[in-house]
Amino acid sequence: MKVVIKGAGDLATGIGARLRKSGFLVIMTDLEIPTAVRRTVAFSRAIYEQEAKVEGLLAKRANSFEEVETILEEGNIPVLVDPEAHIVKQWKPEVVVDAILAKKNLNTSMEDAPLVIGVGPGFFVGKDCHKVVETKRGHYLGRVIEEGTAIPNTGIPGNIGGYTVERIIRATADGIFRPVAQIGDLVQQGDLVAYSGEEPIYALITGIVRGMLQEGVIVTKGMKSGDIDPRCEKEHCFSISDKARSIGGGVLEAILSYTSFEKNKLDRK
Repeated sequence: MKVVIKGAGDLATGIGARLRKSGFLVIMTDLEIPTAVRRTVAFSRAIYEQEAKVEGLLAKRANSFEEVETILEEGNIPVLVDPEAHIVKQWKPEVVVDAILAKKNLNTSMEDAPLVIGVGPGFFVGKDCHKVVETKRGHYLGRVIEEGTAIPNTGIPGNIGGYTVERIIRATADGIFRPVAQIGDLVQQGDLVAYSGEEPIYALITGIVRGMLQEGVIVTKGMKSGDIDPRCEKEHCFSISDKARSIGGGVLEAILSYTSFEKNKLDRK
C-alpha cells in the first residue's frame, strides 16, 4: 500500500517510521527550508543534508519522480520539496496523511486518496478527511476519531517534567537564526543558547537541548526555534518520542481498520 505523508517533522517522522516498519511504501514532503526543531529525529533533515537516518530507517532527498522510484526500490523513504504535495496526483497513493501540524487544513481534500487522514486539530471528519488522529498529550493522545475533530489547539505546549511554555526556545527578534547550544547539550537556566538576528536567546529552564533549528533559518520574533527537556535524558534527543509513536500508532490503526472494512465489503459481495 502506498502512503504519502505531508510533512516530515518529528511527529510526521514517527508516523512514517511506524508505517515503513509495517511494510507500507512511504513518501514524505516538506518545505524547501524545513523548520522542525527536533531535527535529529526528523526526516525533513534529508532536504538540506541529502539524507537522514532515524532509528535505523534511512530517508533520502528526491529531486524527481525517477529518484523517488529509485529510493523506494532501495527500501528507503523519499523526501520531496513539495509543499503542495503534487506527488499525490502523480503517484496516486491509497492513503494521504496530513501531518503538517498547521492546526488548520491548508490544502488537503477527501478527494486526494481513498483514505485521507488528518493529524491534529483543524480537520473535520467527513469534510476535510475520512479520519482524524488526536495529537494532544494526555488521555486521548493517538485516538482515532471517526466523527468530528480533534481537541482544539490551546496554544500551550504539553507538560513535560512540570514545564510547558518555559521549555520552548523562541526567537527574540526577526532575523537569521544562529544556534550556540547544540542538540544534546546540557544547559542551565539563563544560559545563552542562540541568537535571532543580533538578539540573544536565553534558556528559561535547566535541561537538555532536545530541539534546535538549523543555522541560517530566517525566523520571526516569537517563532519556536528549539526546546529544552527538563528530564535530562540525552538519548531522548536521538529517538522518536512517546508522542510521535502514539500518533504513529493511531495512523496505523486508522489505515488497518479502513483496509479491513474494505476487505469485508468485497468479501460480502
